Amino acid sequence: MHAQLLKLIAESITLTDADQVLCEQYFEPVLFPKNRVIEEEGKIPKHLYFVVSGFVRLFHYNDKGEEVTTHINCPPGFITSYFNFIHQTKAPENLECITECALLRITKANLELLTQQSPAFKDFSISVFQQSLAYNENRSRELATLTAEQRYQKLMDNYPAILHNVPLQYIASFLGMNPKSLSRIRKEMIK
Repeated sequence: MHAQLLKLIAESITLTDADQVLCEQYFEPVLFPKNRVIEEEGKIPKHLYFVVSGFVRLFHYNDKGEEVTTHINCPPGFITSYFNFIHQTKAPENLECITECALLRITKANLELLTQQSPAFKDFSISVFQQSLAYNENRSRELATLTAEQRYQKLMDNYPAILHNVPLQYIASFLGMNPKSLSRIRKEMIK
C-alpha cells in the first residue's frame, strides 16, 4: 500500500532509501468498510489519512440536523480535518468512508517525528498543507461565484470517478445544492 504514496511523493521530491523505510515505519495501513465514520466531530482528529483506494468524505450536521458534505476525496490524496489535526483541537466534522477504503494513516506525533527525521518528508508535508489551503480557498470562491451547473460540470471534468462511486445526495451537498436540483441539472445536461 505504501507504493502509491511513495510514487506520489517521488513526483515532486527525491526520496532516499532511508526516507522510504521511514514512510513504511510511520504510515500505518488500514482497511475500513463502507459507511464507517473513522474520525468523529467533537473529537480531536487522531490521524492524517492517505487514500490508497476508495472514497472518503468530511461532513457535519447543520442546524436542521441535515448532513452537509464539505469535502470528498478520491485516491490518491490526503484527507483529515486539517486545521484541527495540526492544532490538535476538536473537529466540527466527521470523516467517513463512503466506500470500502484502503488507507494509510499517521498520527500527529509520528508526522512530527517523520518530518524531523526526513527533510524530504518535511518539504512534502508543507506542500500537502499548502495544497489543502489553496483547495479550500478555491472551493469557497467557486461556491460563491459559479452557478450550480458550472460546479457540477467542473466536478464531472476534474473528478469523474466521484460521479460513479459517491451517492448523489453527498455530491449534491458537496456542490451546495439539494438532490432535486442536482437531478434536474443532470437531466438537462444529458439532453
